[in-house]
Amino acid sequence: MRAVVALGGNAIIKKGEKETYSNLVNNIKITCKHLIPIAKKHDMALTFGNGPEIGFLALQNEIARKKVPEMPLDILGAESQGLIGYPLEEQLINELNKNKIKKSVVTILTQVLVDKSDKSFKNPTKFIGPFYSEKKAKKLMREFTIKKDSNRGYRRIVPSPWPLKIIEAETIKNLVKKNIVIAAGGGGIPVCKKKNILSGVQAVIDKDLASYVLARDIKAEYFFNLTGVDKVYLNFGTKKQKGLNKVNLKQIKRYYNQGHFPQGSMGPKILASIKFLEAGGKKVIITKPELIEKAIKGKAGTVITN
Repeated sequence: MRAVVALGGNAIIKKGEKETYSNLVNNIKITCKHLIPIAKKHDMALTFGNGPEIGFLALQNEIARKKVPEMPLDILGAESQGLIGYPLEEQLINELNKNKIKKSVVTILTQVLVDKSDKSFKNPTKFIGPFYSEKKAKKLMREFTIKKDSNRGYRRIVPSPWPLKIIEAETIKNLVKKNIVIAAGGGGIPVCKKKNILSGVQAVIDKDLASYVLARDIKAEYFFNLTGVDKVYLNFGTKKQKGLNKVNLKQIKRYYNQGHFPQGSMGPKILASIKFLEAGGKKVIITKPELIEKAIKGKAGTVITN
């Protein structure tokens, strides 16, 4: 059976941790240990988020702009695919060897097709990078779109268009038969096509939605979404909070339409799950990396089926 596994930011850098190389590698090492039960049973493609990393690359760009030529956002997305993909590939190979699993691991720079007329290019919604004071934000507004992010300060905001197609899907589909493929990191590199010519665009694609498109395009049966919570909750963070163990597509669509899942947290994961199942997928599991084995047995996490 073929599976796509989407790693959330918590699997790479824990909340409150410093964005250091040692923390990055340590968290990836722990996460890779938990991926072994999936690797034993499934042909696996692995995706990951890059929110903090692309934000810091953008900050490095800004700090060094007077001495080093700036790189556009699509190039920074490609950089983040290598920045995270390399240690993820390395640590996964180590864990496979420890468990005597004879599979190779390969990281693919992945382009994702988007529509240049997508409404997000006129109305950006994706926050990236550090927070700024109002004074600093006003200066940056000459070059970037800056908006207030809740009450935490001002941040750069960029388009987040809907992913249409994985450009390298056929290659990934062939590779995943004998290898574990790391792909669509950070939502992939956003590209448009005009007269059969591809070109990068200034945007950041949602990782969960790109993971669904990858799962659809390579015809995966299972979709694992690994995040910072043990399962999906209704009325999350309130006295009426209720965990979901097993739900079907019809039920989760109803809960989604009722507004239980905010866009800034669980919303994209649930939408990606719905789209995956509607496209013919068999099962979605949403849980923490350390609960994967129990979730596969139906003893943890949230399982969504048709």
